[in-house]
Amino acid sequence: MPVIISNSPEETLRLGEQWGREAKPGWLIGLSGDLGAGKTQLVKGIACGLGIGSRIQSPTFTLVHEYREGRLPLYHIDLYRLDTQEQVFAAGLEEYFGRTDGLTVVEWAERYPLKEFRHARIETLGESRRRITYENPGA
Repeated sequence: MPVIISNSPEETLRLGEQWGREAKPGWLIGLSGDLGAGKTQLVKGIACGLGIGSRIQSPTFTLVHEYREGRLPLYHIDLYRLDTQEQVFAAGLEEYFGRTDGLTVVEWAERYPLKEFRHARIETLGESRRRITYENPGA
């Protein structure tokens, strides 16, 4: 598994931009990491790489934000408040995990058994330093 050390939020943003530029329709990216690790920062970069100019915020309370003005639609999902598969299903989020028209990014991906997805784990190493371990985000 490739590992990247990010020394700042800006480096995390640039990594996300690269992934956004490489993204293909149907990609599903799951993000894991503690609160404040940089999951939303990575999504901001992905959005930038897709050409999305909207302000990107974590959809913790709305569960999903859709951004359609970029090269591909971006579906940004946050599972932090959901504890079970039944809650995910009841919230109507399952439909996003199989979207083929855009890119779906799921924060707190470990809370739902995603299938066939690119996984990135963000670990806090210091105030602004992160270890990002990922599986096939550019494949």
